[in-house]
Amino acid sequence: MAFKMIPLRIMKDIQRFNSHCQVLLFSATFDEAVKNFVSKVVKDYNQLFVKKEDLSLESLKQYKVNLPDELAKIQVVRDRILELGENIGQIIIFVNTKHSAKMLHQSLVDLGYEVTTIHGALNLEDRDKIVKEFKDGLTQVLISTDVLARGFDQQQFENRSEPHYEVYLHRIGRAGRFGRKGAVFNFIMTDHDLMIMRKIESYFNSPVAEIPSWNSEEDFTVALKAAGLL
Repeated sequence: MAFKMIPLRIMKDIQRFNSHCQVLLFSATFDEAVKNFVSKVVKDYNQLFVKKEDLSLESLKQYKVNLPDELAKIQVVRDRILELGENIGQIIIFVNTKHSAKMLHQSLVDLGYEVTTIHGALNLEDRDKIVKEFKDGLTQVLISTDVLARGFDQQQFENRSEPHYEVYLHRIGRAGRFGRKGAVFNFIMTDHDLMIMRKIESYFNSPVAEIPSWNSEEDFTVALKAAGLL
């Protein structure tokens, strides 16, 4: 809410000097929350959208991985992604909550990995510093909530019956920016996770390949080779 008030105050200050100023607003997604915000900033506006069918990620390979428990998630991240990832570049791990981010961060640090984590509880200066270091290649592994996918921190998937499709799109899009090759691994542990994944596949009309065994290095190697990363 505090973030929303800042541009509103800026607009009021500008309009005091020029009531006919031109306003351009850009958003990666345009859901009801964004529409409501826009209606407070400008009354009459034109909208320009990228067509849904144009939001393609042809350079990406998407996979789903069925896991038995939370411990298996750590094992897959460590043994199947980070170890193989030493030869394929940088890795972003998206989680749903700040609590999950902190737990995964500590687990990987305890295992001897150097990782950085970004979430909404960090101030803007610290976020910018972490992102810049990652973009500059100074860090290889970045754990993030949706603050990186959309620009603000909120729980998008947890306890929802309907996925936030745009958030998923922007999450995985981080792995293949500007046409670069990338691989995305979706971890599925519960029936709820499976239901969300099926809805995402249906919405984008794009079946996601399944990794046959979460505990097989060979299966992950094959997946990464298919993505052109090995």
